[in-house]
Amino acid sequence: MVGFGAKNFNLAIYIANRPPLDDYLNLSTIQALLPEEAHNIGQATSNHWRKIFNVSAKFLFELYQEEKRFDAKFTWQDYRDTFLFQAESREALLFSPPSFEQPDTIHIVAGKTYAKQLKLAHLTWLDEHFAVSTQEPLILCPYLDYRQLSNARITQLVSLVQAIRNRNQ
Repeated sequence: MVGFGAKNFNLAIYIANRPPLDDYLNLSTIQALLPEEAHNIGQATSNHWRKIFNVSAKFLFELYQEEKRFDAKFTWQDYRDTFLFQAESREALLFSPPSFEQPDTIHIVAGKTYAKQLKLAHLTWLDEHFAVSTQEPLILCPYLDYRQLSNARITQLVSLVQAIRNRNQ
């Protein structure tokens, strides 16, 4: 597994690309981001990576907010800057193909194009944006971009993750 985040994650988001910086192009393991590292990657690369981190933070903040982990003043921006894909988080952003060997892990593949490259089987389309696997705890969602994974679709993704968690309990 290659990407950013906690080594003992229980939620994995898979994307086809990685930041075009020397430190990450040759990454061969899961590396926890340091505080402010997501911001620094966004500054050093492009608006594309800033969007990926922001959309990921919005999604994860909404997901974990349901569990009442944060006080009322804590925002998705705070989540991005203090938890997103860091060692103490429960998630990972992976650049390697999905592996379903970790028990109790929910897998999210971001983007239809990447899903087609992965040749994912056993998908049931819920609408034009989301599909779920009939065999694995897997969700296919729009790419991590504001236009594709809008706030309304983030809420839908949160509901899909919660449904899988409830089914597995």
